[in-house]
Amino acid sequence: MAGRTSRIDPETVSRFAEVLALKDDPASVRRRVEALEHLMEGLVTLPGINRKIGLDVILDLVPIAGDAVAAAMGAYMIWEARNLGMSRWQMTRMATNVGIDFGLGLIPFVGAIPDFFFRSNTRNLKIIKRHLDKHHPSSVLIDAKPRAKS
Repeated sequence: MAGRTSRIDPETVSRFAEVLALKDDPASVRRRVEALEHLMEGLVTLPGINRKIGLDVILDLVPIAGDAVAAAMGAYMIWEARNLGMSRWQMTRMATNVGIDFGLGLIPFVGAIPDFFFRSNTRNLKIIKRHLDKHHPSSVLIDAKPRAKS
């Protein structure tokens, strides 16, 4: 133990270093925006209604500051879109989605209800994916899910 400087194993440190090195290739951007969308919109499944909620709805319970944080995270997706070379029209649509989400969320406590149904980050992810599929087809990741046996 005398030679160790950290309690974290080196493999974990190397994985964090790999994640923090923000690569600008389209496949890396796709993974980042998909992870952000999952965090903001689909983190937890509500039992009983089987509907997913994420940090976006949870942050709406904190008046003003929570909405500002959610809008900043939505703005990060727009920044990634700009770095991909997306058109101003597409980025304007994305900013409108974030603005509507922010405006609805400003209604204290009740703002979480429309945010539960209006998923701006999911809409923005669809816009980004459409652009990536058209202009960077090599970034497409194929998820092979096993079929259920009949």
